[in-house]
Amino acid sequence: MKRLFGTDGIRGVAGRSPLDPPTVRRFGAALAGVLDGTGTADHRVVLGRDTRESGAWLTDAVAAGLTAHGIDAVDAGVVSTPGLAYLVRDGGFDAGVMISASHNPFEDNGLKVFAADGRKLPDAVEQHIERAILDDGIADPGEGRGASDGTALTRSYIRHLEGIVASGRFDGLRLVLDCANGSASAIAPKVFSDLGAAVEVLGASPDGRNINLGCGSLHLDGLAARVIGGGFDAGLAFDGDADRCLAIDRHGRIVDGDHILYIAGRRLKRRGDLRGDALVATIMSNFWLEERLMAEGIRLHRAPVGDKYVLERMVDEDLVLGGEQSGHVIFREHATTGDGMLTGLLLLDSVLAGDETLDTILDGITPYPQVLINVRVGAKPDLRAHPAVGPAVAEIERVLEGRGRVVLRYSGTEPLCRVMVEGRDRDEVQGMADRLAAVIRQTLEG
Repeated sequence: MKRLFGTDGIRGVAGRSPLDPPTVRRFGAALAGVLDGTGTADHRVVLGRDTRESGAWLTDAVAAGLTAHGIDAVDAGVVSTPGLAYLVRDGGFDAGVMISASHNPFEDNGLKVFAADGRKLPDAVEQHIERAILDDGIADPGEGRGASDGTALTRSYIRHLEGIVASGRFDGLRLVLDCANGSASAIAPKVFSDLGAAVEVLGASPDGRNINLGCGSLHLDGLAARVIGGGFDAGLAFDGDADRCLAIDRHGRIVDGDHILYIAGRRLKRRGDLRGDALVATIMSNFWLEERLMAEGIRLHRAPVGDKYVLERMVDEDLVLGGEQSGHVIFREHATTGDGMLTGLLLLDSVLAGDETLDTILDGITPYPQVLINVRVGAKPDLRAHPAVGPAVAEIERVLEGRGRVVLRYSGTEPLCRVMVEGRDRDEVQGMADRLAAVIRQTLEG
Protein backbone atom coordinates (compact mmCIF):
# COMPACT_ATOMS: atom_id res chain seq x y z
CA MET A 1 0.00 0.00 0.00
CA LYS A 2 1.45 3.37 -1.05
CA ARG A 3 1.48 6.05 1.63
CA LEU A 4 2.37 9.27 -0.20
CA PHE A 5 1.72 8.53 -3.85
CA GLY A 6 -1.83 8.17 -5.11
CA THR A 7 -2.92 7.09 -8.57
CA ASP A 8 -1.30 10.20 -10.05
CA GLY A 9 1.66 11.25 -7.91
CA ILE A 10 1.79 12.96 -4.53
CA ARG A 11 -1.02 15.46 -4.05
CA GLY A 12 -2.20 17.71 -1.22
CA VAL A 13 -2.55 21.28 -0.01
CA ALA A 14 0.53 23.30 -0.93
CA GLY A 15 2.49 24.24 2.18
CA ARG A 16 1.12 21.40 4.30
CA SER A 17 2.69 17.97 4.69
CA PRO A 18 3.62 16.24 2.43
CA LEU A 19 3.88 19.37 0.28
CA ASP A 20 5.69 21.51 2.86
CA PRO A 21 9.16 22.76 1.81
CA PRO A 22 11.26 20.39 4.00
CA THR A 23 9.36 17.29 2.82
CA VAL A 24 9.52 18.37 -0.81
CA ARG A 25 13.27 18.94 -0.52
CA ARG A 26 13.57 15.45 0.96
CA PHE A 27 11.49 14.15 -1.95
CA GLY A 28 14.04 15.69 -4.33
CA ALA A 29 16.84 14.06 -2.35
CA ALA A 30 15.06 10.68 -2.44
CA LEU A 31 14.61 10.95 -6.20
CA ALA A 32 18.31 11.77 -6.49
CA GLY A 33 19.02 8.57 -4.58
CA VAL A 34 16.95 6.55 -7.08
CA LEU A 35 18.94 8.07 -9.95
CA ASP A 36 22.26 7.49 -8.20
CA GLY A 37 21.30 3.85 -7.91
CA THR A 38 21.23 3.46 -11.70
CA GLY A 39 25.03 3.42 -11.75
CA THR A 40 25.49 6.20 -14.31
CA ALA A 41 26.86 9.71 -13.76
CA ASP A 42 25.89 13.30 -14.63
CA HIS A 43 22.16 12.95 -14.11
CA ARG A 44 19.77 15.63 -15.38
CA VAL A 45 16.17 16.18 -14.26
CA VAL A 46 13.75 18.57 -15.96
CA LEU A 47 11.10 20.32 -13.83
CA GLY A 48 7.81 21.79 -15.03
CA ARG A 49 4.71 23.26 -13.42
CA ASP A 50 1.22 24.52 -14.10
CA THR A 51 0.05 28.05 -13.26
CA ARG A 52 -0.65 27.71 -9.50
CA GLU A 53 0.96 30.35 -7.31
CA SER A 54 2.71 27.64 -5.28
CA GLY A 55 4.43 26.18 -8.34
CA ALA A 56 7.53 28.37 -8.23
CA TRP A 57 8.54 27.66 -4.63
CA LEU A 58 7.75 23.96 -5.01
CA THR A 59 10.04 23.92 -8.06
CA ASP A 60 12.78 25.51 -5.96
CA ALA A 61 12.27 22.93 -3.19
CA VAL A 62 12.51 19.96 -5.56
CA ALA A 63 15.58 21.49 -7.23
CA ALA A 64 17.25 22.00 -3.84
CA GLY A 65 16.86 18.33 -2.98
CA LEU A 66 18.20 17.23 -6.34
CA THR A 67 21.14 19.61 -6.62
CA ALA A 68 22.27 18.91 -3.06
CA HIS A 69 23.00 15.39 -4.29
CA GLY A 70 24.77 16.47 -7.47
CA ILE A 71 21.82 16.23 -9.87
CA ASP A 72 21.51 18.93 -12.53
CA ALA A 73 17.97 20.39 -12.33
CA VAL A 74 16.55 22.30 -15.32
CA ASP A 75 13.41 24.45 -14.94
CA ALA A 76 11.18 24.33 -18.05
CA GLY A 77 8.70 26.76 -16.43
CA VAL A 78 4.98 26.51 -17.14
CA VAL A 79 4.29 23.52 -19.35
CA SER A 80 1.65 20.81 -19.61
CA THR A 81 2.16 17.44 -17.95
CA PRO A 82 2.39 15.62 -21.30
CA GLY A 83 4.68 18.41 -22.50
CA LEU A 84 7.04 17.67 -19.64
CA ALA A 85 6.90 13.93 -20.39
CA TYR A 86 7.85 14.75 -23.99
CA LEU A 87 10.71 17.00 -22.88
CA VAL A 88 12.14 14.22 -20.70
CA ARG A 89 12.50 11.94 -23.72
CA ASP A 90 13.29 14.59 -26.32
CA GLY A 91 15.96 16.24 -24.16
CA GLY A 92 17.57 13.04 -22.95
CA PHE A 93 16.83 13.72 -19.28
CA ASP A 94 17.05 10.99 -16.67
CA ALA A 95 13.74 11.98 -15.09
CA GLY A 96 11.16 14.74 -14.95
CA VAL A 97 9.03 16.18 -12.15
CA MET A 98 5.74 17.88 -12.99
CA ILE A 99 4.40 20.13 -10.24
CA SER A 100 0.64 20.15 -10.64
CA ALA A 101 -2.61 19.06 -9.04
CA SER A 102 -4.31 18.66 -12.42
CA HIS A 103 -8.00 19.58 -12.14
CA ASN A 104 -7.91 20.45 -8.40
CA PRO A 105 -8.34 24.02 -7.07
CA PHE A 106 -5.34 26.35 -6.79
CA GLU A 107 -4.71 25.64 -3.08
CA ASP A 108 -3.67 22.09 -3.97
CA ASN A 109 -0.56 20.99 -5.78
CA GLY A 110 1.29 17.78 -6.50
CA LEU A 111 4.42 16.01 -7.69
CA LYS A 112 4.29 13.68 -10.69
CA VAL A 113 7.51 11.89 -11.61
CA PHE A 114 8.46 10.64 -15.06
CA ALA A 115 11.27 8.22 -15.83
CA ALA A 116 13.72 8.67 -18.71
CA ASP A 117 11.31 6.99 -21.14
CA GLY A 118 8.61 9.59 -20.40
CA ARG A 119 6.44 7.17 -18.47
CA LYS A 120 5.23 7.63 -14.90
CA LEU A 121 7.24 5.74 -12.31
CA PRO A 122 6.29 2.14 -11.50
CA ASP A 123 4.66 1.57 -8.11
CA ALA A 124 7.81 -0.13 -6.80
CA VAL A 125 9.95 2.95 -7.43
CA GLU A 126 7.34 5.23 -5.86
CA GLN A 127 7.37 3.01 -2.78
CA HIS A 128 11.18 3.23 -2.67
CA ILE A 129 10.92 7.05 -2.57
CA GLU A 130 8.25 6.81 0.14
CA ARG A 131 10.44 4.61 2.30
CA ALA A 132 13.36 7.02 1.95
CA ILE A 133 11.15 9.90 3.14
CA LEU A 134 9.00 8.17 5.76
CA ASP A 135 11.16 5.33 7.09
CA ASP A 136 14.82 5.92 6.31
CA GLY A 137 14.98 9.46 7.65
CA ILE A 138 16.58 11.02 4.58
CA ALA A 139 17.85 14.44 5.63
CA ASP A 140 16.45 17.79 4.58
CA PRO A 141 19.33 19.20 2.50
CA GLY A 142 18.26 22.82 3.05
CA GLU A 143 17.54 25.41 0.41
CA GLY A 144 20.63 24.71 -1.69
CA ARG A 145 21.15 25.49 -5.35
CA GLY A 146 18.28 26.24 -7.74
CA ALA A 147 17.51 24.95 -11.21
CA SER A 148 18.96 26.33 -14.42
CA ASP A 149 16.69 28.06 -16.95
CA GLY A 150 15.13 25.74 -19.51
CA THR A 151 12.03 27.68 -20.54
CA ALA A 152 13.04 27.57 -24.21
CA LEU A 153 12.56 23.79 -24.17
CA THR A 154 8.79 24.16 -24.61
CA ARG A 155 9.28 25.22 -28.23
CA SER A 156 10.20 21.67 -29.19
CA TYR A 157 6.94 20.37 -27.69
CA ILE A 158 4.92 22.91 -29.69
CA ARG A 159 6.70 21.81 -32.87
CA HIS A 160 5.96 18.20 -31.97
CA LEU A 161 2.22 18.90 -31.62
CA GLU A 162 2.06 20.91 -34.84
CA GLY A 163 3.68 18.03 -36.71
CA ILE A 164 1.01 15.50 -35.67
CA VAL A 165 -1.50 16.53 -38.37
CA ALA A 166 -1.04 18.02 -41.82
CA SER A 167 -0.32 21.72 -42.19
CA GLY A 168 -3.55 23.64 -42.75
CA ARG A 169 -5.62 20.64 -41.66
CA PHE A 170 -8.08 22.84 -39.74
CA ASP A 171 -8.51 25.53 -42.41
CA GLY A 172 -12.08 26.82 -42.21
CA LEU A 173 -12.75 25.24 -38.81
CA ARG A 174 -14.11 27.54 -36.10
CA LEU A 175 -13.18 26.43 -32.58
CA VAL A 176 -13.51 27.61 -28.98
CA LEU A 177 -10.67 26.54 -26.66
CA ASP A 178 -11.09 26.58 -22.87
CA CYS A 179 -7.60 26.44 -21.37
CA ALA A 180 -8.72 26.29 -17.70
CA ASN A 181 -6.35 29.20 -16.88
CA GLY A 182 -3.71 26.50 -16.76
CA SER A 183 -0.82 24.97 -18.66
CA ALA A 184 -2.55 25.08 -22.06
CA SER A 185 -3.06 28.86 -21.94
CA ALA A 186 0.09 29.81 -23.85
CA ILE A 187 0.30 26.67 -26.00
CA ALA A 188 -3.10 25.51 -27.29
CA PRO A 189 -4.18 28.77 -28.99
CA LYS A 190 -0.91 28.88 -30.94
CA VAL A 191 -1.03 25.21 -31.98
CA PHE A 192 -4.61 25.16 -33.24
CA SER A 193 -4.40 28.55 -34.99
CA ASP A 194 -1.08 27.61 -36.62
CA LEU A 195 -2.88 24.58 -38.09
CA GLY A 196 -5.50 26.81 -39.69
CA ALA A 197 -8.39 27.00 -37.23
CA ALA A 198 -10.14 30.24 -36.38
CA VAL A 199 -9.82 30.16 -32.60
CA GLU A 200 -11.66 31.92 -29.78
CA VAL A 201 -10.05 31.39 -26.39
CA LEU A 202 -11.58 31.13 -22.91
CA GLY A 203 -9.77 30.65 -19.60
CA ALA A 204 -6.33 31.74 -20.77
CA SER A 205 -5.56 34.49 -18.26
CA PRO A 206 -3.92 32.66 -15.33
CA ASP A 207 -3.28 34.66 -12.16
CA GLY A 208 -2.03 31.85 -9.92
CA ARG A 209 -5.41 31.35 -8.26
CA ASN A 210 -7.96 30.97 -11.05
CA ILE A 211 -6.77 27.64 -12.45
CA ASN A 212 -9.83 25.37 -13.05
CA LEU A 213 -12.04 28.03 -11.43
CA GLY A 214 -15.40 27.71 -13.20
CA CYS A 215 -13.63 26.76 -16.42
CA GLY A 216 -11.87 23.89 -18.14
CA SER A 217 -12.87 20.27 -18.56
CA LEU A 218 -14.76 20.08 -15.23
CA HIS A 219 -16.91 23.12 -15.98
CA LEU A 220 -18.24 22.84 -19.52
CA ASP A 221 -21.39 24.98 -19.36
CA GLY A 222 -19.64 28.21 -20.37
CA LEU A 223 -17.87 26.55 -23.26
CA ALA A 224 -21.08 24.91 -24.47
CA ALA A 225 -22.95 28.21 -24.33
CA ARG A 226 -20.24 29.97 -26.33
CA VAL A 227 -20.10 27.22 -28.98
CA ILE A 228 -23.87 27.38 -29.46
CA GLY A 229 -24.10 31.18 -29.22
CA GLY A 230 -21.27 31.82 -31.66
CA GLY A 231 -22.16 29.10 -34.13
CA PHE A 232 -18.79 27.39 -33.72
CA ASP A 233 -18.01 23.95 -35.12
CA ALA A 234 -16.77 22.57 -31.79
CA GLY A 235 -15.19 23.40 -28.46
CA LEU A 236 -12.24 21.81 -26.68
CA ALA A 237 -11.71 22.00 -22.92
CA PHE A 238 -8.49 21.14 -21.09
CA ASP A 239 -7.81 20.74 -17.39
CA GLY A 240 -5.21 22.62 -15.35
CA ASP A 241 -2.18 20.65 -16.53
CA ALA A 242 -3.66 19.86 -19.97
CA ASP A 243 -3.32 16.10 -19.78
CA ARG A 244 -7.02 15.65 -20.51
CA CYS A 245 -9.42 16.98 -23.10
CA LEU A 246 -13.19 16.92 -23.40
CA ALA A 247 -15.06 18.36 -26.36
CA ILE A 248 -18.36 20.05 -27.10
CA ASP A 249 -20.24 19.47 -30.36
CA ARG A 250 -22.02 22.29 -32.17
CA HIS A 251 -25.24 21.56 -30.27
CA GLY A 252 -23.50 21.93 -26.89
CA ARG A 253 -23.32 18.22 -26.07
CA ILE A 254 -20.36 16.77 -24.18
CA VAL A 255 -17.93 14.53 -26.03
CA ASP A 256 -16.25 12.51 -23.27
CA GLY A 257 -13.30 10.14 -23.27
CA ASP A 258 -15.44 7.17 -24.28
CA HIS A 259 -16.65 9.06 -27.37
CA ILE A 260 -13.10 10.04 -28.22
CA LEU A 261 -11.85 6.45 -27.90
CA TYR A 262 -14.65 5.26 -30.17
CA ILE A 263 -14.07 7.90 -32.84
CA ALA A 264 -10.28 7.57 -32.83
CA GLY A 265 -10.32 3.78 -32.51
CA ARG A 266 -12.74 3.39 -35.39
CA ARG A 267 -10.61 5.56 -37.62
CA LEU A 268 -7.40 3.71 -36.73
CA LYS A 269 -9.11 0.34 -37.34
CA ARG A 270 -10.45 1.35 -40.74
CA ARG A 271 -7.02 2.70 -41.69
CA GLY A 272 -5.32 -0.52 -40.59
CA ASP A 273 -3.36 1.21 -37.83
CA LEU A 274 -5.10 -0.14 -34.73
CA ARG A 275 -2.54 -2.66 -33.57
CA GLY A 276 -4.15 -5.86 -32.32
CA ASP A 277 -7.60 -4.54 -33.33
CA ALA A 278 -8.06 -3.58 -29.67
CA LEU A 279 -7.83 -0.65 -27.27
CA VAL A 280 -7.81 -0.08 -23.51
CA ALA A 281 -10.40 1.74 -21.40
CA THR A 282 -11.00 1.59 -17.66
CA ILE A 283 -13.50 -0.28 -15.53
CA MET A 284 -15.59 2.92 -15.52
CA SER A 285 -16.05 3.25 -19.29
CA ASN A 286 -19.67 2.88 -20.36
CA PHE A 287 -20.97 -0.42 -21.71
CA TRP A 288 -22.10 1.26 -24.95
CA LEU A 289 -18.45 1.69 -25.86
CA GLU A 290 -17.77 -2.02 -25.57
CA GLU A 291 -20.81 -2.84 -27.71
CA ARG A 292 -20.05 -0.31 -30.45
CA LEU A 293 -16.38 -1.28 -30.61
CA MET A 294 -17.37 -4.94 -30.91
CA ALA A 295 -19.54 -4.03 -33.91
CA GLU A 296 -16.44 -2.47 -35.50
CA GLY A 297 -14.38 -5.61 -34.83
CA ILE A 298 -12.47 -3.96 -31.96
CA ARG A 299 -11.85 -5.65 -28.60
CA LEU A 300 -11.98 -3.60 -25.41
CA HIS A 301 -9.55 -4.33 -22.58
CA ARG A 302 -10.34 -2.77 -19.20
CA ALA A 303 -7.76 -1.44 -16.74
CA PRO A 304 -8.04 0.07 -13.23
CA VAL A 305 -8.83 3.78 -13.03
CA GLY A 306 -5.75 5.93 -13.72
CA ASP A 307 -4.03 6.67 -17.01
CA LYS A 308 -0.85 5.15 -15.57
CA TYR A 309 -2.62 1.78 -15.38
CA VAL A 310 -4.18 2.25 -18.81
CA LEU A 311 -0.70 2.71 -20.25
CA GLU A 312 0.62 -0.34 -18.41
CA ARG A 313 -2.13 -2.46 -19.97
CA MET A 314 -1.46 -0.93 -23.39
CA VAL A 315 2.21 -1.87 -23.11
CA ASP A 316 1.38 -5.37 -21.88
CA GLU A 317 -0.97 -5.94 -24.83
CA ASP A 318 1.18 -3.93 -27.29
CA LEU A 319 -1.71 -1.60 -28.16
CA VAL A 320 -1.63 1.98 -29.44
CA LEU A 321 -4.81 3.55 -28.01
CA GLY A 322 -6.32 3.76 -24.55
CA GLY A 323 -7.93 6.18 -22.15
CA GLU A 324 -10.54 7.17 -19.60
CA GLN A 325 -13.98 8.77 -19.63
CA SER A 326 -12.44 11.86 -18.02
CA GLY A 327 -10.59 12.70 -21.23
CA HIS A 328 -7.19 11.19 -20.41
CA VAL A 329 -6.51 9.57 -23.79
CA ILE A 330 -3.17 8.01 -24.71
CA PHE A 331 -2.07 7.79 -28.33
CA ARG A 332 0.96 5.61 -27.76
CA GLU A 333 2.47 6.25 -31.19
CA HIS A 334 2.81 9.92 -30.22
CA ALA A 335 2.95 10.15 -26.40
CA THR A 336 3.61 8.23 -23.19
CA THR A 337 0.81 9.79 -21.17
CA GLY A 338 -2.58 11.41 -21.64
CA ASP A 339 -2.19 14.61 -23.66
CA GLY A 340 -5.17 16.94 -23.91
CA MET A 341 -3.93 19.01 -26.83
CA LEU A 342 -2.85 15.94 -28.78
CA THR A 343 -6.25 14.38 -28.06
CA GLY A 344 -8.03 17.46 -29.39
CA LEU A 345 -5.90 17.44 -32.53
CA LEU A 346 -6.52 13.77 -33.29
CA LEU A 347 -10.22 13.90 -32.41
CA LEU A 348 -10.77 16.69 -34.94
CA ASP A 349 -8.51 14.99 -37.48
CA SER A 350 -10.48 11.72 -37.12
CA VAL A 351 -13.82 13.47 -37.60
CA LEU A 352 -12.58 15.36 -40.66
CA ALA A 353 -11.30 12.09 -42.15
CA GLY A 354 -14.72 10.42 -41.93
CA ASP A 355 -18.10 10.89 -43.56
CA GLU A 356 -19.97 11.99 -40.42
CA THR A 357 -19.89 15.22 -38.47
CA LEU A 358 -19.20 15.15 -34.75
CA ASP A 359 -22.83 15.82 -33.89
CA THR A 360 -24.03 13.07 -36.25
CA ILE A 361 -21.75 10.57 -34.51
CA LEU A 362 -23.19 11.59 -31.13
CA ASP A 363 -26.73 11.26 -32.47
CA GLY A 364 -26.10 7.54 -32.92
CA ILE A 365 -24.83 6.85 -29.39
CA THR A 366 -27.03 6.11 -26.37
CA PRO A 367 -25.01 5.58 -23.19
CA TYR A 368 -26.15 3.00 -20.65
CA PRO A 369 -27.38 4.55 -17.39
CA GLN A 370 -24.70 4.40 -14.68
CA VAL A 371 -25.41 4.87 -10.98
CA LEU A 372 -22.45 5.66 -8.74
CA ILE A 373 -22.74 5.72 -4.93
CA ASN A 374 -19.91 6.46 -2.48
CA VAL A 375 -20.14 4.57 0.83
CA ARG A 376 -17.94 5.51 3.79
CA VAL A 377 -16.20 2.43 5.21
CA GLY A 378 -14.13 1.63 8.27
CA ALA A 379 -12.17 -1.20 6.62
CA LYS A 380 -11.28 -2.26 3.10
CA PRO A 381 -11.55 -6.06 2.78
CA ASP A 382 -11.83 -7.96 -0.51
CA LEU A 383 -15.44 -7.13 -1.32
CA ARG A 384 -16.18 -10.10 -3.57
CA ALA A 385 -14.87 -12.49 -0.92
CA HIS A 386 -16.87 -10.82 1.87
CA PRO A 387 -19.58 -13.14 3.30
CA ALA A 388 -22.33 -10.51 2.96
CA VAL A 389 -21.16 -8.29 0.10
CA GLY A 390 -19.92 -11.07 -2.20
CA PRO A 391 -23.28 -12.89 -2.55
CA ALA A 392 -25.11 -9.57 -3.04
CA VAL A 393 -22.78 -8.70 -5.92
CA ALA A 394 -23.11 -12.17 -7.44
CA GLU A 395 -26.90 -11.96 -7.44
CA ILE A 396 -26.94 -8.57 -9.19
CA GLU A 397 -24.43 -9.79 -11.76
CA ARG A 398 -26.59 -12.86 -12.42
CA VAL A 399 -29.58 -10.63 -13.18
CA LEU A 400 -27.53 -8.23 -15.35
CA GLU A 401 -25.54 -10.86 -17.24
CA GLY A 402 -24.96 -9.71 -20.82
CA ARG A 403 -26.76 -6.39 -20.35
CA GLY A 404 -24.90 -4.59 -17.59
CA ARG A 405 -22.23 -4.86 -14.93
CA VAL A 406 -21.16 -4.02 -11.37
CA VAL A 407 -17.92 -2.22 -10.48
CA LEU A 408 -16.70 -1.96 -6.88
CA ARG A 409 -13.52 -0.16 -5.95
CA TYR A 410 -12.04 1.62 -2.97
CA SER A 411 -10.82 5.21 -3.08
CA GLY A 412 -7.06 5.38 -2.92
CA THR A 413 -7.10 8.49 -0.71
CA GLU A 414 -10.37 8.39 1.29
CA PRO A 415 -12.24 5.80 3.43
CA LEU A 416 -14.77 5.27 0.65
CA CYS A 417 -16.09 2.36 -1.36
CA ARG A 418 -17.31 3.37 -4.81
CA VAL A 419 -20.30 1.34 -6.00
CA MET A 420 -21.18 1.54 -9.69
CA VAL A 421 -24.01 -0.36 -11.35
CA GLU A 422 -24.68 -0.05 -15.06
CA GLY A 423 -27.50 -1.43 -17.22
CA ARG A 424 -30.13 -0.54 -19.76
CA ASP A 425 -32.88 0.46 -17.32
CA ARG A 426 -32.08 3.38 -15.01
CA ASP A 427 -34.70 2.52 -12.38
CA GLU A 428 -33.45 -1.07 -12.22
CA VAL A 429 -29.78 -0.13 -11.80
CA GLN A 430 -30.65 2.58 -9.27
CA GLY A 431 -32.45 0.00 -7.13
CA MET A 432 -29.57 -2.46 -7.46
CA ALA A 433 -26.98 0.17 -6.55
CA ASP A 434 -29.03 1.28 -3.54
CA ARG A 435 -29.37 -2.29 -2.27
CA LEU A 436 -25.67 -3.05 -2.72
CA ALA A 437 -24.64 0.22 -1.06
CA ALA A 438 -26.92 -0.60 1.89
CA VAL A 439 -25.24 -4.00 2.37
CA ILE A 440 -21.80 -2.40 2.34
CA ARG A 441 -22.93 0.36 4.68
CA GLN A 442 -24.38 -2.12 7.18
CA THR A 443 -21.31 -4.37 7.23
CA LEU A 444 -18.36 -2.02 6.66
CA GLU A 445 -19.47 1.46 7.66
CA GLY A 446 -16.77 3.36 9.55
